[in-house]
Amino acid sequence: MTKILIIGGGGMVGQKLAQSLADTPLSDADEVTLFDMAFPPEGGAPVAQKIPGNITDTGAIKRLAAGRPDYVFHLAAIVSGQAETDFDLGWDVNMMAFRNFLEAFRAEVEASDGAYKPRITFTSSIAVFGAPFPDKIGDEFFSAPQTSYGAQKAISEMMLTDYIRKGFFDGMSIRLPTICVRPGKPNLAASSFFSGIIREPLNGQDARLPVPDSVRHWHASPRSAAGFLRHAATLDTDQLGARRALNMPGVSCTVAEQIEALRDIAGNDVVAHIKPDPDDAIMAIVAGWPRDFDPQRAIGLGFTAEPDFKTIIETYIADDLKK
Repeated sequence: MTKILIIGGGGMVGQKLAQSLADTPLSDADEVTLFDMAFPPEGGAPVAQKIPGNITDTGAIKRLAAGRPDYVFHLAAIVSGQAETDFDLGWDVNMMAFRNFLEAFRAEVEASDGAYKPRITFTSSIAVFGAPFPDKIGDEFFSAPQTSYGAQKAISEMMLTDYIRKGFFDGMSIRLPTICVRPGKPNLAASSFFSGIIREPLNGQDARLPVPDSVRHWHASPRSAAGFLRHAATLDTDQLGARRALNMPGVSCTVAEQIEALRDIAGNDVVAHIKPDPDDAIMAIVAGWPRDFDPQRAIGLGFTAEPDFKTIIETYIADDLKK
């Protein structure tokens, strides 16, 4: 029996990963457990158990660690916009709770006298990088975040790398592009509009565009995000050496290019649902985000994403658009 724990398993990416594991298990006998504050009220990915709880509850995390899962995916976080506006909550959830999580699993490893060594995959973010940027961010570009969310993710990456260096765990951090097109409702992430300007028009609803259409960003689909996580969990980490944080592949495009891809697929009437509505706060956050990457390490290690934004939209239509 292979035990798999997804922390943040009630969220969109957690559900995509859980469904992927249900469709194609990692082993002959996977037992998948989800932990989150809430789960989809109807349906949802089929799993062995769903445990409600808060990542800041140290007792709950210790109980999860006591189950000694073989694979742990840590997806739980306060998203970028909320981490910027609620300073204390962002640090409590995105960094302090992550340290407590690592300590809970370290205690189980040490209690086992080396018999237990989990594989931990942490979802980091391209927000660990800050301007000024080169035309494309390569694998050697340094991490200098300019938001609270980016700082929290960068520190968590470094903590996990150090615990791995000390031999407590195996695993890695993957720096996700902005995941788009996200199904469901908008969230509090500053990047939420990237999905909204595609999702809402395709569902016959107006969408707010708070930035100029010249803004360029780095994207991958929810399907790709689940694929990144699966591949990271089974990758031979000896290939990574001591550098355990990796930029994921994606698609670099402007908002105007997103809109033209939507127009090509769905027509002018759908695009007409996009309504410019400038927001200085969101524009200030987005201005400090990276725009393009050259993720040669990840590509060389077998990570893959969509070739263009039109394919990202087609993936949303195939996987999530309500018929």
